[in-house]
Amino acid sequence: MSLISRITAPSAGHDVAGLVRALLQAGASAEPRSAAPAKAASSPRLPSAPTGLGTTAARISSGMGPAGTRTAAGCAPGVTAPTLPLPPPWATPQAVPVLPTGPTGLGTSAVRPESASRPRRESAAADPAPGLHCPPAVRDDRALGDTVTARLVEWAEEIGIYPGQLDKIRRADFGRLIMLAHPESDDPDRLLAAAKCALSEWAVDDHYVDGEVEEARHDLLGQRLAIAHSVIDQANLPLAYAGQLEDVVQADPVCRALRDSLRNLASYATTSQVRRLRHELGIMFVAYGQEGVWHTKEQTPPVWEFLMHRHENSFIPCMVLIDAIAGYELPYGEFADPRVRRAFTLAGTASVIVNDLYSMGKEDPTDFSLPRLIVAEDGCSLQEAVDRTVDIHNELMHTFEAEAAALALTGSPELRRFLAGTWAWLGGNREWHANSARYHSDANAA
Repeated sequence: MSLISRITAPSAGHDVAGLVRALLQAGASAEPRSAAPAKAASSPRLPSAPTGLGTTAARISSGMGPAGTRTAAGCAPGVTAPTLPLPPPWATPQAVPVLPTGPTGLGTSAVRPESASRPRRESAAADPAPGLHCPPAVRDDRALGDTVTARLVEWAEEIGIYPGQLDKIRRADFGRLIMLAHPESDDPDRLLAAAKCALSEWAVDDHYVDGEVEEARHDLLGQRLAIAHSVIDQANLPLAYAGQLEDVVQADPVCRALRDSLRNLASYATTSQVRRLRHELGIMFVAYGQEGVWHTKEQTPPVWEFLMHRHENSFIPCMVLIDAIAGYELPYGEFADPRVRRAFTLAGTASVIVNDLYSMGKEDPTDFSLPRLIVAEDGCSLQEAVDRTVDIHNELMHTFEAEAAALALTGSPELRRFLAGTWAWLGGNREWHANSARYHSDANAA
């Protein structure tokens, strides 16, 4: 079930809705600060070099060009770099935000923080709906979010995606999601660029896979995804045939949305940053093809396969724009480093499990989500499946924290900033899911 369809679906029955309410109450994050320009925030406290026995192997080459081509914060010359607070998982809401600073691995115990996580619950009975381990949002500028949402709806109408369903976009308040997830920018144009990319990505799911907008033809899904991918990675046909492909692309609003959003993004991102997004979309399309097989063959995927699917079908295409929207660039050598990739995709999987949990009260019981697949595979109660899903999310988050801490100690200023931005993205994503009126039964009944 797609993100938009989960948001706009009717309320679930009282049993599932009660679980979701318990999750919301037990997992309520700290209130975000009131809106303020990002430049007024304090910068993350990040060490600039590794310390302690056993950290040599963790060092990363930044892959930067000649000295002086970037400012200390990683921005292009002439761009003022806003700073970003980064709340640690073990801090109180009043504590000064810092990134976890301890590397992991053999020989590093002397430099680890005393506690890098909240205490786990003693038993399921003591806390039947434990909270998610996730930071609070850095800022919540409602007016800025409303501006982005309004402009996003206008763009969707112009492009032709979600015809007759634009109220879904408006009610989902995707502008607020993008505003929360990218607190380093208060530029509505930059935030709108990210929102256009996100909505065009979700339109692929809603138009092609889930059938929320038009009939889903799973027998044709591979063909439709291939044509859409020819827009993402522009196909260059011989002149005698290029016009035929272009006619098909122009007749498809999803292809038009993908093309226009990527073209618009190029005004704010470097060529390599746009290329990153093109690559991530290709990965996501593979996952959509996998989901098409489940539908066509009426398969219920095992939990391991669904988690692999969530690795490929997550919020990563949105998150990959963290530095582009903030106005700097993480060097390719660091972005492509397997250790950075691992930490980043762990965060991406955690981010979409948040969606699985908060949308659970609104989805159809036949839809694929981690809690329901755990119930199907293990025969446990839905409450137990929620607990296990929260545990899986928290394991991913704790691992991301530990590995991001080590990477922050050994990488470039741009990498530290990117990891801080990832942490902030996770907090904004959680805030939007936890407080969107679309996830509350009472609000739906109004």
